[in-house]
Amino acid sequence: MPRPAASGSRPAASDPRLAEGYRRCAELTRRHGTTYYWGTMLLPRRQRRDVYAVYALCRLADDIVDEPDTVDSALPTHPDPAIRLARFRDGFFAALDAGGSDDTVMAAIVESITRRGTDRECFERFFGAMELDLTRTTWASWEELRDGYMEGSAAVIGELMMPVLEPLTPRAVGPARSLGLAFQLTNFLRDVGEDLDRGRVYLPQDDLARFGADPHERRVTPQWRALMTHQIERNRALYRDALPGVRMLPAPGARCVMSALRMYSLILNRIEDADHDVFTTRHRVSPRTKAGIVADVLARGPYRTPSRLR
Repeated sequence: MPRPAASGSRPAASDPRLAEGYRRCAELTRRHGTTYYWGTMLLPRRQRRDVYAVYALCRLADDIVDEPDTVDSALPTHPDPAIRLARFRDGFFAALDAGGSDDTVMAAIVESITRRGTDRECFERFFGAMELDLTRTTWASWEELRDGYMEGSAAVIGELMMPVLEPLTPRAVGPARSLGLAFQLTNFLRDVGEDLDRGRVYLPQDDLARFGADPHERRVTPQWRALMTHQIERNRALYRDALPGVRMLPAPGARCVMSALRMYSLILNRIEDADHDVFTTRHRVSPRTKAGIVADVLARGPYRTPSRLR
């Protein structure tokens, strides 16, 4: 597992362009990844910057796929999302090979990745999954979804965070991968309606057939409740698989990860409390609740398991 570079604690101290790039990465995270942003408040500044850099790269690629009208100076322009994504991917790897970029956001991303020694292969898997999102709209089974798509879109994100969080043991990679899968499956269950609007269904087709549920009806039926109950239990099993990894991190990383885990897993509670209705509202965790979780983790430590994960 790659280890952080020894000189990795002061990336932008003397370069105003890098400082601006990291500021813009932080703004992207604050605006779009609020749960991650809250969690990073429990990290030292040197680690926060690197979380923001990883998030910014993933967000920019995701925007090409899901929000094709999004404009950012780090993104190439072209009406075809597939071409835009290919150009962004190629530009990223070219910047990585060159050790820098004229764009401040990309410069910060490359500086962070290089300093942390993150494995290039992780990014190849990530971009492979992003490309699949442009051509695949359904997945036959949980195994196909997990291994064919989420491997590169979710599990790999846990791997990308390992050099930043500086784990105490290489065994932390497995729980980190599970947490990446858990976060994304929560997104899939929360965003069924939005994904339908984009022509995608991330619920396994064999599960839909097994329970006789049809998300295109956009209504809660007994079949839909049964399907969602099954999916939520699968999701919570992934969170449980991730929990041992918290103790494999130094204290700041443990606090960050547990805070994010508690915030995100609460979305499943919200779905259950709404009778599994994910069509008429987008279930969120309020800023006040997030602040309370951060305060509780600081006061009582990062090792208390959320009640519905026990």
